Amino acid sequence: MGGSSTTPFDISQHGLQHAYGENVHIQDDALSSTLLARLSCADTPHPEVMAILRAAYQHLGAEAFGMTLPTVQSERPTRMAVSQPDAGVLRGEHLDPSQRVVVLDIMRGGIVPAQTLFELLTLVLPLDCLRLDHLDMARVADSAGRVSGVDLRAAKVGGSLDGVTLVIPDPMGATGGTLRTAVNWLVENHGTPSQILAMPLIATPEFLASARDLKQEVKVFAGRVDRGLSPEHVLLEVPGTLWAQERGLTEAGYIVPGAGGLGEVINNSWC
Repeated sequence: MGGSSTTPFDISQHGLQHAYGENVHIQDDALSSTLLARLSCADTPHPEVMAILRAAYQHLGAEAFGMTLPTVQSERPTRMAVSQPDAGVLRGEHLDPSQRVVVLDIMRGGIVPAQTLFELLTLVLPLDCLRLDHLDMARVADSAGRVSGVDLRAAKVGGSLDGVTLVIPDPMGATGGTLRTAVNWLVENHGTPSQILAMPLIATPEFLASARDLKQEVKVFAGRVDRGLSPEHVLLEVPGTLWAQERGLTEAGYIVPGAGGLGEVINNSWC
């Protein structure tokens, strides 16, 4: 075993080229874009939606955790070590098994993403360093259907958040109100994480601005950024170049192009 070898770097230099700042990573690969295109389509049946949701989060989680979680130099014997004691040993950089990670489930849309990432982490970190917490939250709309706030109705938090990596995989990063409410409430009541990873599959420029303006630093890992209601000249620029003029939300707070009400789709709320 060896000491920690993590080196901070600009996550914005990986993935899609953009001007949203060093704390934003947007995936830019054919697998991610195809998964999210199928997730967004009205003719994708529900069983496939759920399978795509899990696959997209496994892909996003692999990138995010590989870039941000602390590592150590270590030695691990393989099955060949029995017959080749010296050569059958892997030496290299691996995730630090002493770190603490808490995944936050924001019900309803975040239930499956949070469980997916928690289970991914159990494959590479000791279970006693991991936790899955829960917040029951819902957007509040005014009489015209516009989002006017967020209602935090219940919480199940298993302990302190001091020094942990806090992972928030709410799939649709729309207004940023849910993220802002969750982070502010958790820090006020349960301590300060060492880092916060917001992980929407689809984010808007408005969401990225809200994350940027939080008192706590938040690193955003997104599958794509949707700014479909921006003026044509803005869409011709590298994303984030004319950030203040970018728009990805309808008046009612839905993402365009988006995926419709993904929380309702996931939970089949119309039945």
